[in-house]
Amino acid sequence: MVRAAGRADGSGMAKEPSPWRSLATLATVGLTFVTATAGATVGGYFVDRWLGSTPWFTLIGIAVGIAAGFRELFRALRRAEQQERDGT
Repeated sequence: MVRAAGRADGSGMAKEPSPWRSLATLATVGLTFVTATAGATVGGYFVDRWLGSTPWFTLIGIAVGIAAGFRELFRALRRAEQQERDGT
């Protein structure tokens, strides 16, 4: 059976993107940002305790975590632009 392009009910109208999908994407970016920053900071803290080099690896961990968070933010923005361009 062949369906018309568009909605699942076969009406042919394009389905509007769900606002919940956008909200979920933003929440994912926020959680990733916080998790990456916290994880890298905690990792740096434990490396500092192990090597006795306080606070250098903690600061490096903060910087790495923030960089990873921004990287994910830019990747999410690129995906959103692509989806908007494709109309999905």
